[in-house]
Amino acid sequence: MQITERDRTLLSFAAEHRFVTAAQIAVILEVTAAAADGRLRALRDGGYLRRESKLHRAPAAHRITPGGLRVIGSDLPAPRRLNLATYRHDEGLAWLRLAADRGRFGALHDVVSERRMRSEDARAAAGATRHGVRLGGVGPGGRDRVHYPDMVVRTAAGHRVAFELELSTKSQDRREGILAGYGADPRVDVVVYLVDRPEVRRAIHRSAARVGVSHLIRVHDVRLRGSEPAVAGGRAASRHHGRARDHGAGASVSENAR
Repeated sequence: MQITERDRTLLSFAAEHRFVTAAQIAVILEVTAAAADGRLRALRDGGYLRRESKLHRAPAAHRITPGGLRVIGSDLPAPRRLNLATYRHDEGLAWLRLAADRGRFGALHDVVSERRMRSEDARAAAGATRHGVRLGGVGPGGRDRVHYPDMVVRTAAGHRVAFELELSTKSQDRREGILAGYGADPRVDVVVYLVDRPEVRRAIHRSAARVGVSHLIRVHDVRLRGSEPAVAGGRAASRHHGRARDHGAGASVSENAR
């Protein structure tokens, strides 16, 4: 089949995520849901995407294949198989990236997905700067223990903002280890947590206070409506650490982000 520029745009977006949905593709291509379904079907028939539908009433997941990655010249690996336990989170990450690309977080210089961060770190030469936030200690194989944000954006002024879509409650030790890692990493100017439950919000605030990084952390409520997340506006942050505003479907991070 002939691959068009619109197909390349679709496949490039799919490459950055574990899977995408027809609703997300409709937004990217600015077409109807039926038109998005038709294009996804054609790309599946061509061997560039794989479709999986395993959750009742959840939209089908479309994963890019090695053939799809080759046709766009991507250096990313093929995504792993669909994980039902993380389906909602993975779907939300693609919506989060769409919100960033559409200017919901202000003027950005670039956006880096978790998948890209992990892939580039895995291929980095010894001694090279890595994306991962170090947590201290060593992990499997004697490697440094690291944590990857769900997304990192760099504002037009050069500030780095990490995003965490937190849809489950981590253990206190794990959560506070991650927060301590952020606090010790001078590359991170602000960490924005998006949560959908008050108990998760409260746990993050408590842990941030215990670790001493409350000045670095912003927590906003997110409503996943089966489409683009709607982020509720929260308290304005200090002028040194940026602020988030309610734009209906996404937070906006200002340029004064520390």
